[in-house]
Amino acid sequence: MTETTSIHPVILCGGSGTRLWPLSRTAYPKQLLALVEESTLLQATAQRCASLQGAGIAAAAPILVSNEEHRFLVRQQLQAIGCTPAATYLEPQGRNTAPAIALAALHLAHGDSSTPANPQAVMLVLPADHVVRDCVAFAGAVARALPAAHAGWLVTFGIVPSGPETGYGYIQTGTPLTQFTGVQQVQRFVEKPDSATAQRFIDTGGFCWNSGMFMFTAERYLQELQTHRPDILDAATAAWQQRSQDQDFCRPQAQSFIACPSDSIDYAVMQPTTRAAVVPVDMGWSDVGSWDSLWAISDRDAQGNAVRGDVYHHSTRNSYLRSESRLLAVIGMEGVVVVETADAVLVMRKDQAQSIKQASEYFAQHQRKEQIEHRRVHRPWGWYEGVDAGERFQVKRIMVEPGAQLSLQMHHHRAEHWIVVSGTAKVTIDGQATLLSENQSTYIPLGKTHRLENPGKLPLHLIEVQSGSYLGEDDIVRFEDSYGR
Repeated sequence: MTETTSIHPVILCGGSGTRLWPLSRTAYPKQLLALVEESTLLQATAQRCASLQGAGIAAAAPILVSNEEHRFLVRQQLQAIGCTPAATYLEPQGRNTAPAIALAALHLAHGDSSTPANPQAVMLVLPADHVVRDCVAFAGAVARALPAAHAGWLVTFGIVPSGPETGYGYIQTGTPLTQFTGVQQVQRFVEKPDSATAQRFIDTGGFCWNSGMFMFTAERYLQELQTHRPDILDAATAAWQQRSQDQDFCRPQAQSFIACPSDSIDYAVMQPTTRAAVVPVDMGWSDVGSWDSLWAISDRDAQGNAVRGDVYHHSTRNSYLRSESRLLAVIGMEGVVVVETADAVLVMRKDQAQSIKQASEYFAQHQRKEQIEHRRVHRPWGWYEGVDAGERFQVKRIMVEPGAQLSLQMHHHRAEHWIVVSGTAKVTIDGQATLLSENQSTYIPLGKTHRLENPGKLPLHLIEVQSGSYLGEDDIVRFEDSYGR
């Protein structure tokens, strides 16, 4: 199907994915992880949108709505696949999906310096943390939804259920919209059911899983918000009108956006509207909401094990086994999840996957850093990784991308030694610049203004040894920063 009007993908990438701990962390959530293929979930979502062109559907560059904390990671991952967003909005605080989608709708309906106003722009709203295995079926569903969206319907995509799943909400399909192929009215939305209710839905038929994917025009969405949740629309509009541009990012005015009521599109718009429609589709979809759901969509061996990384297993069946940093051996187990990272290990029965939420809440209450970030911490210039630490010292590995530089900074409580492992380092201390190559080192005394830069074409790797009375990451006074931090 060919349309002269482009679809505008809107990718929501502000989720946390706490049920996939220890792989998913607050600072590195599941949409930024490569869980089932080489691409991350975010990259796969952007690639899926681009693939619509091959199905004869015109698709514009995506609009992203992201958590401010993840902005550089999001940009880096999209740059790696050659995707340049039409706009990237940064939420100062997550307010759920209804306000996030409102920002994109306002962007399209009213335009900005780079985008002409187009109230009839068709939005294809996609969470960044879902898996879709059948892109042909996905494109077919988008093509079926498009005429209904043009006609003013708010279309959701209902997943044809493969069984009585209790982890998803359901959509009961209603009367077919005969003027559109494969589109039905929504009779009702149903919250996540218990197992008996879910089984009844499967036995009865006429129910789909709620995918959280939508299509509608910008104008229709804003009209529905005005009708059903004018408080959300007013707050989102105020935040959008007072937005500011920061490098590649668009920042809604923080105070107005934080004051916006937090609500999902399901509750705010889709349930109260009289114009909800659904396109049922079987496209190999999963929201990858837990370890057992990840096991279910992963490739498995003859014993039913999904295995990733350096893993030895024996007499083990129907399990998810993943190693990120070292040899993992699992023997004589059945129906378990074992996930190893550099700083944490998870071992649990697969049928207890939903209990991860309680563990995450416990870690957050006790301020465990393992809940927040991995040992390797990503920065806009590269990454650093803790190697060793003790009383008054800390050792890190640092990688700086070609052409990147750290901020011009100073520390009150620590001195630093830098040893170049590979690449070329430009080190500036109190205004004096020096080039260092492999096996060369330098010393930065406490209180000295300094900056590290990679002027080469290859990644710069070095070892940093810190010594001093306080070694926290907050002992940084920045004077200049290329990344606006």
